[in-house]
Amino acid sequence: MYNRHRLPGFLLLVAACISSAALAQAPRAQGGSLGQLDVSAGHWVYHGHFLARRGAHPSAWTWHEDCRWADHRVFMVCSFSNDWAGRHVDSMVVDTYDPQGHSFWHYEIFDSGRAAGKPFAARMRIEGATRVESWTATRHGKSVHQRIVYKFASGSRVTVLFQQSSDGTHWRTTATGRGEKTDAAAGRARTSPQPPG
Repeated sequence: MYNRHRLPGFLLLVAACISSAALAQAPRAQGGSLGQLDVSAGHWVYHGHFLARRGAHPSAWTWHEDCRWADHRVFMVCSFSNDWAGRHVDSMVVDTYDPQGHSFWHYEIFDSGRAAGKPFAARMRIEGATRVESWTATRHGKSVHQRIVYKFASGSRVTVLFQQSSDGTHWRTTATGRGEKTDAAAGRARTSPQPPG
């Protein structure tokens, strides 16, 4: 026979089960070190230029970057559509934090050109509002240290420096730029081909 005195307890049990299931399916919170990547989320537009150097004139570059958290909130995933002084380059970037190694990592892949089939990885350091991606490349048999330095003025504005060093201590800036977080739809509209007028 039905006992109405058992109903509140039964409803409490059902509510607890639903809450537990919802928590199990909810994305993992991004607190602590991983949360420092949150500033990247959104649509960014960067404008900058390469500095004049021997045998080359100053030239402009533009990035369009769309970033979001992966569903499990462990990876910040970004698509890039860039113009490097007239050369178009598309790439995908994944940034994450390794809690065992206590380090941030930046991974990038390209669909064509010399970098196709050569995934790129760089250690990333975050100190306050400054983010530094650094790696070492070999050119003409010599090691060249390289880094990209981001300095966030706010959650929507950032300056960026590209730098090189032969000893890892003294750095020469090769390119500079500024980024701004914008409305994604407006950013795409500016970059999409326009019909002839």
